[in-house]
Amino acid sequence: MYLEAKETARLYQLLSDKLGNDTTEAIFKYIDNKTERSVEASIQTLATKEDLAKAKYDLSKEIGNSVKWMFIFWVGQFGATAAVIMLLLKK
Repeated sequence: MYLEAKETARLYQLLSDKLGNDTTEAIFKYIDNKTERSVEASIQTLATKEDLAKAKYDLSKEIGNSVKWMFIFWVGQFGATAAVIMLLLKK
């Protein structure tokens, strides 16, 4: 962190010598604002622990519903197949 501050101060000084204080100040403010907006945008898209917990709960609920309906489907299929076999055996 110290090296970054030192490098930033050196860059500020070099730009101030070439471009003047006002222009250098405007450049640094622009970069700070751009960086801040970028970080804020990234934060908005990150998932929190609560988001992940809710997604996990919803996913487990969906899987549970799917398993329930699959079970009902397969029991129905087994019953239909057993009925057809019983009809064929009676003939």
